[in-house]
Amino acid sequence: MAVNFIPVTEAKKLIRENTNILSPVWLPLQKAAGLVSATDVFATTDIPSYPQSSMDGYAISFEGWQKNKILQIEGESAAGTHESISLVPEKAVRIFTGAPLPTGADTVVMQEKTKTENGILIIDDKNLVAGLNVRPKGSEIKTGELAFSKHKIVTPPAIGFLAGIGNTEVNVYPSPRVSLIITGNELQEPGNPLEYGQVYESNSFALKAALQQSGIHTIYAFKAEDTLEILTDKLNSALHQSDAVLLTGGASVGDYDFVLQAAANCGVETIFHKIKQRPGKPLFFGKQENKLVFGLPGNPASVLTCFYEYVAPALLQMSNKSFSLQKMNIPIAKPFKKPAGLTHFLKGYYDGKSVTALNAQESYRLSSFANANCLIQVNEESTHINAGELVEIHLLPQ
Repeated sequence: MAVNFIPVTEAKKLIRENTNILSPVWLPLQKAAGLVSATDVFATTDIPSYPQSSMDGYAISFEGWQKNKILQIEGESAAGTHESISLVPEKAVRIFTGAPLPTGADTVVMQEKTKTENGILIIDDKNLVAGLNVRPKGSEIKTGELAFSKHKIVTPPAIGFLAGIGNTEVNVYPSPRVSLIITGNELQEPGNPLEYGQVYESNSFALKAALQQSGIHTIYAFKAEDTLEILTDKLNSALHQSDAVLLTGGASVGDYDFVLQAAANCGVETIFHKIKQRPGKPLFFGKQENKLVFGLPGNPASVLTCFYEYVAPALLQMSNKSFSLQKMNIPIAKPFKKPAGLTHFLKGYYDGKSVTALNAQESYRLSSFANANCLIQVNEESTHINAGELVEIHLLPQ
């Protein structure tokens, strides 16, 4: 269903409704950071699996110490030992942090609270109670208990915890594989001299950085000359290896704009083309089965605006993450005028008190974007905003 010049809110709604969550996969813990768990994880053993000392000191029977007060030191238990030690009430065992508690012991006295004389342990700890400085078996987690819930972000502490209870992998929703197709015969690689009629290609650099900042690292890049045949071939290849394809340039209606026809040639259904906004009015969105295709404008500021407002939320939704730029209502520092009919996204700088619309707002200029920390949304019906009036800003990832 193609719809021309739809409002911003309708475009975002259509993208949400047409974006599917990727099927879960099992990944090693080291590769799961930042992803969302797809299943509950349950403990398969008690952790710790034995009563464990939490201090360097001496393992004792509390009742035996109360009766005898002076204990004979016999034996030693170190972390990693496989030897099972038994303790009688009249004795103490030298023990170290993480070591198994001897059978018959129930308390560990800190080394600093003791003195030793000729193999005899003398305890000077007025706060000593039974069970002190002992990690009971299963005190971290018991067999069968829920260790980590589904639909939660797998954080570094979660990875450490899961490894600590014996897991090596976790079932997660993966990040999408993304292909970039950069079009434009006028584009030159940075570092090479510009010939007349050429501009340096920057969109792939900005998009790769934005994708990586969003936690997406499987990125393929293609360059396509401005011919329908070549673009169709590149898009077809990208669709075969990716979950989402981002094209830059060629999404308008010029003689060399072939994105719509190439998409149709590859069996991509058009969901919408053209939004009532500036910059980024010719944005295209379509899908081939569950694979998403975004035809972004060619101008760099338009590309990034559309990425943050439309593409990033969809890509993270594919990973079962909720994402939107943080929104705030902030007073604008200077007045702003525009004609009615288009929503404007202005590059802005928020200083903690007010927001300023930066200079160089044209869609081909990135200098303002490089210094912006937010986008100012001015809705399509608005024509004039006075200084001090509240405006909606969307904070950019930093």
